Amino acid sequence: MPVHTRSARLVAVLVGLGAAAYTAWVLEVVLSTGLNPVETYVSELAAQDQPLGGIFRATDFTAGLLVLTGGLLALIRTARHADTRRPWAVLGWAGVTLFGAATAADAWLPLSCAPTADPVCASRETAGLVPATHQAHAVSSALAMAGALLGMLALTLAARRYGRFAPLARRGPALVVAELLATAWTLTAVMLFTAGRGTWALGAGQRLQVLLVALWLGLLAYSVHRERRT
Repeated sequence: MPVHTRSARLVAVLVGLGAAAYTAWVLEVVLSTGLNPVETYVSELAAQDQPLGGIFRATDFTAGLLVLTGGLLALIRTARHADTRRPWAVLGWAGVTLFGAATAADAWLPLSCAPTADPVCASRETAGLVPATHQAHAVSSALAMAGALLGMLALTLAARRYGRFAPLARRGPALVVAELLATAWTLTAVMLFTAGRGTWALGAGQRLQVLLVALWLGLLAYSVHRERRT
């Protein structure tokens, strides 16, 4: 697997901390956000008009920066060492790196308001009357999820094909399947909401989606750490 022993510990720490920071949205359980977690986007917690938006933007940026750094380090080590240069592993770490970069960008391109909770915001969004950062957020979020899916699929396949990262090889496939199902749920709900047919538990689907990404990143970090020790 494409992580040289000397840098594996740092990669594991960075990705593991990034995974923890990426679950900061669960603070909505104890904080009064005023948003319904079953119906609203996770990104709406960090919207510019939300009283606690700054906290969630900071945690998003921290998570993205940590994962980006860990992914880049792993990618660089992969490219430098011919014995670990495996196509699926390179593709997987590239996906993790993209996820980190796009997640960090999300924090700098926040929604201006909460469209699922505020009809006025939804109308402005539909009419294209929201700031450019609001519109760009959709792009950065899509890139983040694309990177996460690429990383999950490719690195899990690499772990099984190349006989490394045993925990990821064993438990990764189940997380990948669950993530694909959660993504299908989220995308379907988004399309229905965009068509004016309600939210269809959009928030629950997306929260499951991002939770599974965080769990997979934690599993990846543990697998890298364990591989280094053995």
